[in-house]
Amino acid sequence: MLEKIREGSQGLAAKIILGLVILSFALAGIGGYLGQSTEQSVAEVNGVKITQREFARAYENERARLEQQFGEYFAQLANDPSYMAQVRQSVTDRLVQQELQTQLAAEMGLRVSDEQVKQTILELPAFQFGGQFSNDRYLQVIRQMGYQADGFREYLREEMTRSQLVSALAGTDFTLSNELSQAVGLQQQQRAIDYVVLDNNAYKAQVEVSDEEVQEYYDLNQAQFLSPEQVKVSYVELSADDLELAEPITDEQINDYYQQNKAYYSEPEKRRVAHILVEYGDDQDSAEQKANDLLTQLNNGADFAELASNESDDIVSAEMGGDLDWIERDMLDPDFEKAAFALQNVGELSQVVESEFGYHIIKLTDLQPGETKPLAEVKEDIRTELAKVEKADLFYEQQTELAELSFEVADTLEDAAAAVGAQVQTTPWLARGQLSAPLNEANVQAAIFSPELLEDRVNSEVLDLGNEHVIVVRIADHKPAATKPLAEVSEQIKQTLIAEKATAKAKEQGEELFAQLQSGTSLNAIAQQAGVEMQSEDALNRRSFSVAPALVEQVFKLAHPQDEPVVDMVELNNGNIALVALKSVNTPSETEVNAQVKQNLTMQMANKNYQSFIEALEAQAEVVRMRQQGQSE
Repeated sequence: MLEKIREGSQGLAAKIILGLVILSFALAGIGGYLGQSTEQSVAEVNGVKITQREFARAYENERARLEQQFGEYFAQLANDPSYMAQVRQSVTDRLVQQELQTQLAAEMGLRVSDEQVKQTILELPAFQFGGQFSNDRYLQVIRQMGYQADGFREYLREEMTRSQLVSALAGTDFTLSNELSQAVGLQQQQRAIDYVVLDNNAYKAQVEVSDEEVQEYYDLNQAQFLSPEQVKVSYVELSADDLELAEPITDEQINDYYQQNKAYYSEPEKRRVAHILVEYGDDQDSAEQKANDLLTQLNNGADFAELASNESDDIVSAEMGGDLDWIERDMLDPDFEKAAFALQNVGELSQVVESEFGYHIIKLTDLQPGETKPLAEVKEDIRTELAKVEKADLFYEQQTELAELSFEVADTLEDAAAAVGAQVQTTPWLARGQLSAPLNEANVQAAIFSPELLEDRVNSEVLDLGNEHVIVVRIADHKPAATKPLAEVSEQIKQTLIAEKATAKAKEQGEELFAQLQSGTSLNAIAQQAGVEMQSEDALNRRSFSVAPALVEQVFKLAHPQDEPVVDMVELNNGNIALVALKSVNTPSETEVNAQVKQNLTMQMANKNYQSFIEALEAQAEVVRMRQQGQSE
């Protein structure tokens, strides 16, 4: 097939597209799990192995998605072994779930036709350019993803089959009108309350804390009073971008470079071709005869696009009248390419061309001659490039010198810094989490807090920061983690104990007052007794922010009041105590359920049911998960 012609297709555009497609496939749940292997499996589902290859592809897709989501912060997450173990586990779980779905779909006889697969390929945004399907982009993308065309179609068929199962389950889920109305009514319900708050701060003046209590708290909670490990770091940075050249780049150097590298500033000849492919099939002679018959029809005036659409075995380009988009040299099968670039005039047809994939008839549909940019147009670009190269050369010379001197004179950075014309910089006292760029790079942090630098006080090796940028560090001073002295934290402990005792007193009084409230004393009388103001909310809803969240949550758990208010005592998150009386509940008798609300509630129910369905499948299956590399036992 034609999809196998462009095996060597590479380039910047393909790499950019690949990144986008990997992300879109990961987000869409298309993780790329094709291929059978005898390698060690990561899991077995009813005897079917999920291979390391499948896991690796899914894991890389998930990493790409997380990098897109978190940006630079992902580097810090990736350094956390427990976090990455969770990522690996979630990928394994997803693969297990997909295999369970695949097996169930097979049992149910679900199928996806060739025509459906083809149509999906044509409509996938990842394979479109300017709103139209691009065969060239399609081939580049699937090659970069590690697929042959036939393998990609089967992989997509499997994904679409699983989607049928998901759609069938979601499509049978429903929510009754009365269920929707009831759910919306509960969301819109309002409650009328009176309440008083006993502020624990009001009780602080009533409590005392002794020195003995402070000492006891300190002895029992010393882990709370650890001062973090701190360092002062001296370092020397060397970056190619910061280097100054001894002499500027001359026009003669620019001209010499231009003449020697004209190919870099030339646009290669491009051709747009269409083709008709006749695969060998079981009878190569018959295939050749068919190709010759088609060529005769074309020479007699037959429409190429129509003939390609009806007769070509390349099902993707056939939809486009045989069009293969723009091609350049060294992209295609050599025999196909030789014939395509031998055509001279737009509209010209080749003879029947044999390749390893079958017989082709090629038509030249457009032509872009190659051209070379003039020197004036690229002069400044060349100057920048030459300066960058010379700076890089100078950088590597100085990097070598920096490495040698920082190793030979290991007890100071002054000699190494002087040799490369840099300054030794020293930070103030910093804890591990306070290091800023470039010291917060993972490899630099690891060196700073290594036993060699902390204990031996030697220079580090040259640490690479990427893009011709390195650093050498040493510990100027070090404070190990230690328990802060009691004198330093006694006031903090005292305030903590006062707050605890005040909260306990507020709770004690709250319980006494709540007993009176339950006995029939009005909340207003209790407020006066406690010396606080009673507050009221006549239309409290679930999303009210004027009342403490813990109080709102508890109020909506209370039973509907009958003849008397329903009362309760609530401990708030800040240590205060609230006494509340629920007076009435107002649930709308008629609720408006608009399309968006209905969709949201129905989707919530469908997601819940689908998750239950997956859990039931796994519970009934024989699933064995193997330990992943890097994952704890």
